[in-house]
Amino acid sequence: MRLFVALDLPWEVKAELSDLSCNLPGARWVPEDNFHLTLRFIGEANRLQAEEIDSALAALRGRSFTFSLSGLGWFEKNGRVNTLYAGVERNDELARLQAKVEQALLRAGVPIERRRFTPHVTLARMDQPVTPALASFVQAHNLYRSAPILADNVILFSSYLGKDQPTYTPEAAYSLA
Repeated sequence: MRLFVALDLPWEVKAELSDLSCNLPGARWVPEDNFHLTLRFIGEANRLQAEEIDSALAALRGRSFTFSLSGLGWFEKNGRVNTLYAGVERNDELARLQAKVEQALLRAGVPIERRRFTPHVTLARMDQPVTPALASFVQAHNLYRSAPILADNVILFSSYLGKDQPTYTPEAAYSLA
């Protein structure tokens, strides 16, 4: 099974993000139910590894906090846009939580993530160079800001790749005191 650790979003925020979808050429919009903030993508894990990951995450300690989404942007790879996203306002508590998740996963035998943590919520997948339409869309929505979002638990999700979109299933939730 493919696993990742994330913060879920309230339905009101998911609805706001869904309302941003439009007829943007080349964009494959993420379904509203799939919006989340990934703290750590794990990848393939067998049942034993999943149990070790579950035990490590169950030992997480931290306090609940709030964060806000802010602005839009995109990630590029080899000069091509692959992800359109909503950004996250700088938040030290979110960074601390992500570091705790990383340490817990390391204890469970998951290799350390080499990429720098860039908190975001994926809105659409793409595979194209930057276009004027994309730049205009991002500029037009760059003042987007969500209401504060309460992070009071961390969720271990499984991901099953379908022909159109992946299906995400919450496998376990770990409460932040």
